[in-house]
Amino acid sequence: MNLNGVRAIYKFEMNRTRRTLMQSVISPVLSTSLYFIVFGTAIGSRMGEIDGVSYGAFIIPGLLMLSLLSESISNASFGIFFPKFSGTIYEVLSAPVSSFEIIAGYVGAAATKSLIIGTLILLTARLFVDYSIAHPVWMLAFLLLTALTFSLFGFIIGVWANDFQQLQIIPLMVITPLTFLGGAFYSINMLPEPWQTLTLFNPVVYLINGFRWAFYGVADVHMGLSLGMTLLFLLICLSVVWWIFRTGYRIKP
Repeated sequence: MNLNGVRAIYKFEMNRTRRTLMQSVISPVLSTSLYFIVFGTAIGSRMGEIDGVSYGAFIIPGLLMLSLLSESISNASFGIFFPKFSGTIYEVLSAPVSSFEIIAGYVGAAATKSLIIGTLILLTARLFVDYSIAHPVWMLAFLLLTALTFSLFGFIIGVWANDFQQLQIIPLMVITPLTFLGGAFYSINMLPEPWQTLTLFNPVVYLINGFRWAFYGVADVHMGLSLGMTLLFLLICLSVVWWIFRTGYRIKP
């Protein structure tokens, strides 16, 4: 394995984050802090508990997942799209690095950025809401799996997109609505039928509930099902990325 090649791609992407620290790290943390202020402090103080958890603490996993999904996709998609846009992707493809090493560099950097942002959001949430983590090992596992899975998904979007407009379509028109409708701010058990059943077809439901179980030991769906759905989506993304490099889809002339 060409570790120097992986390190070069990884360092290049991380240096880009350092050059744009305000928009890459500080901006999403500040945006999420506003949610904690409005929903956690202002509205949460007027609402009762949900499954024995205060409303301010209940929404933490959902808000963290919202930021994690959007930042993982954004970082990974832009990381591979810009070399395509500028034409430098051919230098990467002609370098003595394998497809796996290219993916490891780009996706590893995107996942690292997302984990940093997730950690900062958790620390920031402590300023507004008192919360506990019942299963810290599982919380870290879900955090890592989600960051890795959606960084791969973002890599796929970056390869697929032909312009900056297409780069934003799926995150804005699909992922964000699915997250808001996936129980980020409420328990899906509060929904009437048939909406409660229809919500179970939303994959983000399983991500949020797996994360919420790791925090408080309560969830709308079984933790094993949440973990299984996350791993399934990871395998699907790995399969699509493998197909992209095998066929050269939109990365080779």
